[in-house]
Amino acid sequence: MELRHLRYFLRVAEELHFGRAAAKLGISQPPLSQQIRALEDELGIELFDRTSRRVRLTDAGAIFMVEARRTLDQARHAVDVARRIQQGEEGELAIGYVSSVPFVAQVSSTFAGFRAEHPAIHLTLKEMGRDLQIMALREGQLDLGFVRGADRPILPGALVSSLVQEEPMLIALHDDHPLAREEWPLTLGDIADQPFVMFSSEGGAGFNEQIELIFAREGRELRTVQEVNGLGSMLGLVAAGLGITIVSRSVSALRAKGVAYRPLVMDGVISRLWLIRGPEPTPITRTFIRMLKDRDE
Repeated sequence: MELRHLRYFLRVAEELHFGRAAAKLGISQPPLSQQIRALEDELGIELFDRTSRRVRLTDAGAIFMVEARRTLDQARHAVDVARRIQQGEEGELAIGYVSSVPFVAQVSSTFAGFRAEHPAIHLTLKEMGRDLQIMALREGQLDLGFVRGADRPILPGALVSSLVQEEPMLIALHDDHPLAREEWPLTLGDIADQPFVMFSSEGGAGFNEQIELIFAREGRELRTVQEVNGLGSMLGLVAAGLGITIVSRSVSALRAKGVAYRPLVMDGVISRLWLIRGPEPTPITRTFIRMLKDRDE
């Protein structure tokens, strides 16, 4: 049985006349009668009572008409959904991001704008460390990821990365800290002896190592007193006075109580945001990436 058999049947059921049904279908009457008879033979039931004067549905035919309409409607819906997915108008999009990314206006506005403009696409956002994002991308659990790092991330297999933006770094410290009152940008000499709250190796994605190397280059040692996995915990401990930390400029949009931000001038300290994805973008990921580029600050 093919969908055309159902269309033929429904036309005859609506017209209750083979001649008129054939005319509306654009075929001659004998082939139409043959197709209906073949359908009845395949089903093993009589769909129509035929006499020389009239055609009418049998009880089984009346029920079959309801189900045939439902089947054709579902088939049309399936085709429409497939076309919308192919065109990037419907489907799912899963995006991973490190904890500081929602404070980047270009990215957060893209999240909001994409959800508003494409309500038929189910957008899932997952806060994850860099290594977990890479693993999820390889396993097909993510479509896109946002990670930070001074250098382009080293990615396995066919994963690719592109630079979204770069921004200077700030020192975050308790608002009663003596350095919070300084009017000039802070330098390595100002912060070298301070206790630091830093990301863990997973949460920091290599950032700790970058700072440690810069300190070592100047003959100093980074004094880390606490490691955390998320930005909220980091700023919470800074607000409690446990130490200071280094954050990207966009994080200063988060006005955490008890936390002040000061500019930092230190060679080699810069935050770069990278978008990572698989080698072949889908129509949906292309739509998101295009929107992200349109919002470039």
